[in-house]
Order: sequence, then structure tokens, then C-alpha cells
Amino acid sequence: MVSALIVMAGLILLGILFSFGKGSFLIAGFNTMPKEERDKYDKTALTKFMGKMMFALAFIQVFMLLSELLKIGWLFYFGLALFFIVIFFILYYVNTGNRFKKTK
Repeated sequence: MVSALIVMAGLILLGILFSFGKGSFLIAGFNTMPKEERDKYDKTALTKFMGKMMFALAFIQVFMLLSELLKIGWLFYFGLALFFIVIFFILYYVNTGNRFKKTK
């Protein structure tokens, strides 16, 4: 239960940070790009999107927390399935369609 609360708090803090358009250095893959490549992306749009996704992942943690509190096993698996669905959505959305590339 404590671990679920810690993870939830961390995701909420990241969500707040990203929602202000800050913390792009925490986004894996983006922070390892050469500076010239990073300059081609809209950091603010990317971090705000990631902020929304952090809030979604924090909400999913509620299912895992409730699973422990109420001793309902299927809630954990439901939360875990949602977690993977959101992660795959993030990976797909960010890496296709050049959504966060700056327009000239």
C-alpha cells in the first residue's frame, strides 16, 4: 500500500512539473538527443502531453491501491492492464505523426 502511494505521489509531482512545460530533461529519449535534434521539437507541447499522461498513470494507481485496501484481486489486474494500455498509447502517440515537431 505504501509503495502504491509513493508511486502515485511521484507521478502526480511529475504531472505537475510537466504541466508547467518544465522538466523535458526527464523525458527518456528526448534528453539523449543531440541539441540540434531537440531544437526541432516543441518542448512545451511535449511536456504538457507527458504531464497529462502522468496524471492518467497516477489515477491508474488508485485501482492498485484499492485492490490492496479492499482485497479485490481483479482490481490490481485491471489497473495493470490499463497501465500497459496507457504506456503503449504514449509510445505510439509520441513516436508517430510528428505531433511535437516544430512547424516552420
